Amino acid sequence: MKEKLQLIATAPMGLEAVVARELKDLGYQDTVTENGRVTFSGTLADICRCNLWLRTSDRVLIKMGEFKATTFDELFEGTKALPWHDWIPVHGEFPVEGRSHKSQLSSVPACQGIVKKAIVEKMKEKYHTEWFQENGPRYVIEVNLLNDVALLTLDTTGPALHKRGYRKLVTEAPLKETMAAALILLSRWNQNPARPFYDPCCGSGTLPIEAAMIAWNIAPGLRRTFNSEAWPILPEELWQEARDEAIDSVRDDIPLQIAGSDIDPKAIEVAEAAAKSAGLAKEISFQTLPVTRVRLEGEYGCIITNPPYGERLSEEKEVRKLIGQLGRLYVELPTWSFFAITPTKQFEHDFQRKADKRRKLFNGRIECQYLQFLGPLPPRH
Repeated sequence: MKEKLQLIATAPMGLEAVVARELKDLGYQDTVTENGRVTFSGTLADICRCNLWLRTSDRVLIKMGEFKATTFDELFEGTKALPWHDWIPVHGEFPVEGRSHKSQLSSVPACQGIVKKAIVEKMKEKYHTEWFQENGPRYVIEVNLLNDVALLTLDTTGPALHKRGYRKLVTEAPLKETMAAALILLSRWNQNPARPFYDPCCGSGTLPIEAAMIAWNIAPGLRRTFNSEAWPILPEELWQEARDEAIDSVRDDIPLQIAGSDIDPKAIEVAEAAAKSAGLAKEISFQTLPVTRVRLEGEYGCIITNPPYGERLSEEKEVRKLIGQLGRLYVELPTWSFFAITPTKQFEHDFQRKADKRRKLFNGRIECQYLQFLGPLPPRH
């Protein structure tokens, strides 16, 4: 298949522009940004590249078709008209997932059933059989109905892209790897990753590990597999070429000053295990330490952190106390910048400083502000 495909990089709410920028940096210029997704053109080889390289997207989908569907007949006929047999072999497994919003076809299970039936009928015509065992490679199809328009996609990724493969254990409320990467890409540190980086509430170490991967240009998907690796239409050579490109692109000669700390020794154990799994154990320093004992060296560094949220009333006082401690730490670092994602409304009050910039983000389902306290820029050499 040599013709261009319509591909979709899905994006967490609020990060669409970050995903679009990533795609452009990878060389995909014809992007269209919408709520929750960025559409772009690509080839089969680009499915491999994007799965390996995208840091802030959740999935890479193939756009199979889009059409108006106000009745089940329209949904059935529109689905059946699409070239499913070009992708799914006779033994392929093809479950259907669905969503519906502001559409007449509001029953998601019914829509899933109609789409599945239409694809089966299309496959019957192609493969001349009445029964599909579905014991082969997995092809997850999604029907997404919005304002009576059906979008049908094929998922090339499998488990979401935040599952890099290096984190075997998790702390109580881990930050997704995709969100951690986004926070770093939205910060000043990303402009010069040789500068100091510190997370004083590091938990399972996701922010420092993602920072090291960005600094050394390590493709985030390099240590995992994807559903579409088993697809006959995507030959092994394409995946090998993409992986070879990613390996050749690593810049491990950049000296790193990346560290993190947490008051919980079990969290530090998890962080150290994750860094070791990512091949970065020697590059990142972790220690069990309360914020009041953190002492940082170096100039023009960045603190990027996801402090505890204190969702229970009993925890609120402790969280506000911690934010005050972070504010006092920052006062001691006149050339540093500070970035924090938080749902806490009184963060700036307790931090005792007004943010220079803010951006609304969603950490899971929790609405947060990404607060940015900007220090001076380093002198130009």
